Amino acid sequence: MEPEIQERIEKTVRKILEESDMEKMTEHKIRKQASDELDLDLSDPPYKAFVRQVVQSFLEQQKQEEEQEEEEEQEEEEQGGRRKEYDDDGDLIICRLSSKRRVTIQDFRGKTLVSIREYYSKEGKELPSSKGISLTEEQWSTFKKNVPAIEKAIKKMESQM
Repeated sequence: MEPEIQERIEKTVRKILEESDMEKMTEHKIRKQASDELDLDLSDPPYKAFVRQVVQSFLEQQKQEEEQEEEEEQEEEEQGGRRKEYDDDGDLIICRLSSKRRVTIQDFRGKTLVSIREYYSKEGKELPSSKGISLTEEQWSTFKKNVPAIEKAIKKMESQM
């Protein structure tokens, strides 16, 4: 089967799948509709197998997307059911450490940064102060790996007091 024909079949079958009620659609109906739209007999074994492959690929993709959505919903529930919150600059607020401190994820000059910063109010807006730190993904990863050592040092220090 020619690549050009394969591409046309895949495009048509995916369009049909996206527009269809998946509860009522069957592979036979999809193949018939695609045959009509393409003016091509897709009941021949190589075409039939290719359509089946496109349908299976589409269904697997749908399943993965549903699983990802479920994971995100579960993550939100674990975070106390709160929705994603953004500050005035459009940065994602991960958590508020206090009334004036928060952890945000921001994009700065094409780099993703984890910022732990103090904020102040001015004219009804919450603005970031210069007090704080922004870590690159690499720095955050290094910090995260060392959290157990930090916790251990804190416990040791507390036991000495």
